[in-house]
Amino acid sequence: MYIKQTTMGKLKLAVLFFLLFTCLPHNTVLAQLSSKEVDKLVNNAMQKFNVAGVAVAIVKDGKPIHAKGYGVKSVDTKAKVDEHTLFAIASNSKAFTTAALAILEDRGKLKWTDKVVDVIPEFKMYNDYVTQNFTIADLLTHRSGLGLGVGDLMHFPDGADFTIDDIIKSFQYFKPQSAFRTKWDYDNLLYMVAGEVIKRVSGMEWGDFVTNNIFKPLQMNETFSSIHRVTNSNQLAVPHSNSINNQLRTINHYMTDPEKMNGAAGAIISNVSDLSKWLITRLNKGDYGKDLGQSLFSLKNHHKMWQIHTVTNARKSPRYNSHFAGYGLGWFLTDVKGNMMVSHTGGLPGMLSKVVMIPDLNLGIVVLTNTESGGGPAFSAITQTILDSYLGLDKFNWVDYYYEASQKRVASSDKVTTQVWKTVEKSKSVKIDANQYIGIYKDNWFGKVEVFLNNGKLWFKSYRSPKLNGPMRYYKGNAFAIRWEYQDMNADAFAIFSLDEEGKAQSIKMKGISPDIDFSFDFHDLGLKRVEHK
Repeated sequence: MYIKQTTMGKLKLAVLFFLLFTCLPHNTVLAQLSSKEVDKLVNNAMQKFNVAGVAVAIVKDGKPIHAKGYGVKSVDTKAKVDEHTLFAIASNSKAFTTAALAILEDRGKLKWTDKVVDVIPEFKMYNDYVTQNFTIADLLTHRSGLGLGVGDLMHFPDGADFTIDDIIKSFQYFKPQSAFRTKWDYDNLLYMVAGEVIKRVSGMEWGDFVTNNIFKPLQMNETFSSIHRVTNSNQLAVPHSNSINNQLRTINHYMTDPEKMNGAAGAIISNVSDLSKWLITRLNKGDYGKDLGQSLFSLKNHHKMWQIHTVTNARKSPRYNSHFAGYGLGWFLTDVKGNMMVSHTGGLPGMLSKVVMIPDLNLGIVVLTNTESGGGPAFSAITQTILDSYLGLDKFNWVDYYYEASQKRVASSDKVTTQVWKTVEKSKSVKIDANQYIGIYKDNWFGKVEVFLNNGKLWFKSYRSPKLNGPMRYYKGNAFAIRWEYQDMNADAFAIFSLDEEGKAQSIKMKGISPDIDFSFDFHDLGLKRVEHK
C-alpha cells in the first residue's frame, strides 16, 4: 500500500522517486505552465515511460485551474481517462487517516499523546517500555524502531487472510532496527492500527468515519474508502505493468477484505476532480465551504499535521536551497527556495500517485497514474516540471532526467536478476535430496509455509498468503530461487536453508532476488522454523 513510494506505496513511501535535488545547469527561466504546456508535458512523459493513463490537477489560489485525464483506463478497452476517472491513491490515503484523528482530537475524543494500549489493550510492541509509551502520534510518524515496511507481507500481495487482530499482535515478534523514536523507517501496519484507534474511539469503522466526516463535507462524491465501495466500476482505471519487455499489460486490482483489515494505510479510491477539493481545503488550513465558513479540523491540528515529528535528511542542492526535511502526520515536509513543501506519494501494483503542495504559493499539484514501473518516474517528472515553473526556476528537462535515471536503475536491477537465473539454469544438473528440505515451517507473525514436492519438483507455498506460491529451483549452497506464480510485481525470492548435522533443513531465511524489489515484500523479516517433517 502503500507509499510504496512508488511502486506504496510503497514510495510506497520518502521511498522511491522522492525529489532528487541535484545541482543542475541554468538555462531559460520558465513562466508558469499553461494548460497546453501541461498537456504537452504529460503526453511526452507518458510516451517516454510507456504509461497507459495519467490524470493531473493543479489548484492555485483556492481554485482548480487544470484538471484533466490523458491516455486510457485500459489498453484492452481503450476507454479514455478524464478528470473523473478513479485511481487507487495508495499511501496518499494516510493524510485522510491523520485528518480523521485530528477531527477526533478536536472533539475531545482523544489526544495525540494518548497511549495506544489505553485504547487497544492487546497492542504489544517488541519490549514493555515501547509498548507502554507508544502514543497515537507514534503510530503516524515512522519512528517505531522497526525496519522499513516491516510486516507488509501480511497484506502484500493481496489475498492473504490476515486480520487487524493479527496485525495488532504482530509487532512483539519483530526485531527493532533502531532505538525507539530515533530513526525514520516507513511503515504501513501502524497506520492500520491507527485505523483501529479511530474505530474504537468513534464507534465507526475507519471507512465509514472518513466517508461521513471528510468525503461528504467536502462533497468528494466520487471518492471511496475502498474499491469495494465504488459505485460505478466503469469509472475505474485499470492497473497495468510494463515490466516484461516494456509491453503494457493489464493486471488485477489490488483487493483487500475490509471486513478483515481497514484501509487506513492506503485503500482510498479517488480522482483529480475530488482531490482538487481536498488540496484546496488543506491549503486553506482545514477551512471549506461558502466563504470558508466551515472547518474540517482546527488550526491547531492543521499545524500539528504539518509539523516535523521525525527528522530526515534534507537534499542539499543550490537549485532548491533546501535546509530541512522530515515527516509530519501523513505528510513529507521540506523547504524549496524558501517555501515549505508538503508532499506524499503512493504506490500499489499498477497504481501510483503523487501530491505536492506549496502553501506559501497557495499551490497544489496531484498526479495519478495506472502503470507499474513507468508511473513513478512519470509522476516525478510531471510534478517537478510544474513545480519549477511556479518557483520561477530555470528550464530543465525532467522527463529525460528521470528516464535516464530509471533506465540505469532498471538495467542495474535486471543485471542482478538475470545473473541469478543464469546461475539457476547452470545448476539444474546438481543433484539434491529433496527430502532434506520438504516439511512445514512456521514464522511467529506470518504463520506456516510448506516446502513440498509438486510433480517431482520442490515447491513453496504460504498457508495464509496464497499468492506466495511457486517452484523452487536450486541456486547454490543451500539456497533456492522461488519464481512466484504471482507476477504482477517483481517479487521473486531466495529461500536459504539452515541444516542440522545430518543435513536436514531446520529453518529458512528469505530475501528478495531483485535489488529493486518493492520494500513491502519484507521476506527478510521472516524467521521460518521447521515444525513438521513430511
